[in-house]
Amino acid sequence: MKFGYVLPGGSARFASEAARIAEESGWNGFFVWEPVWGVDAWVSLTAAAMVTRQIRLGTMVSPLSRMRPWKIASETATLDQLSGGRVILSVGLGALETGFEAFGEVTDRKTRAELLDESLGILTGLWKGQPFSYEGKHYQIRPAQFNPPPPPTQKPRIPIWVVGLWPNPRSMRRVVKYDGILPARQNEKREFVDITPQDVSEIRTFMLEREPQASDFDIVVEGQTPGKDAAAEIARVRAFAEAGATWWIESNWELSEKMAQQESMDAVLDRIRQGPPRG
Repeated sequence: MKFGYVLPGGSARFASEAARIAEESGWNGFFVWEPVWGVDAWVSLTAAAMVTRQIRLGTMVSPLSRMRPWKIASETATLDQLSGGRVILSVGLGALETGFEAFGEVTDRKTRAELLDESLGILTGLWKGQPFSYEGKHYQIRPAQFNPPPPPTQKPRIPIWVVGLWPNPRSMRRVVKYDGILPARQNEKREFVDITPQDVSEIRTFMLEREPQASDFDIVVEGQTPGKDAAAEIARVRAFAEAGATWWIESNWELSEKMAQQESMDAVLDRIRQGPPRG
């Protein structure tokens, strides 16, 4: 299992410092969230790339329905080149409460799903280079005549992790086309509930039954541990690893509204320095 840390907020300068410390402290990945209005995720990741050498860099997550796919194709390809092939792109429909309505973004779930699917098709097509054309319900693209940017360093593409509602068939049809899943689950009342090791095991079986070569498919679990190597927390993370999870993403979203406070920034850096919850 690999371990990542997702920054709950803060400036691009703070992100670069946190990423540097994360690499020194043994984390495998460093992630930032992508707000509707706020500190730009790709500027923060670029700042992080300039002070690190090995740690993977990505978003958690990029809601493609409100983004121009050719713009994020440019950003991801550019950063992948700059970082030497260290980008991971996590995508989903996005959380409406983060400002979608306030800024006039599309809120209808079906339309956002359509935009997500078309955006992924455009992203992966543009990464392959020109000539590229696309005909969809929402986007139509003709081959560009100007010089395209260099393609991503990673082959066959930058890894794409997709938020997937398990075991929703429509959601999983999208997931299986890409490189990893950020699993979500709902109860009978359509309330979101925590993912369990049993869910992870079922997802792994589902993937291997459909694609025997899916052993390198990532199952990404997000959670919080105290950072004190408590036996119970280590055992909890190990249970996910044994079930088939390939990444544990350490997160503390409760701090997201407090990242302008020095106390919160110190708490984030302290947790990063404590390192991943490895057994």
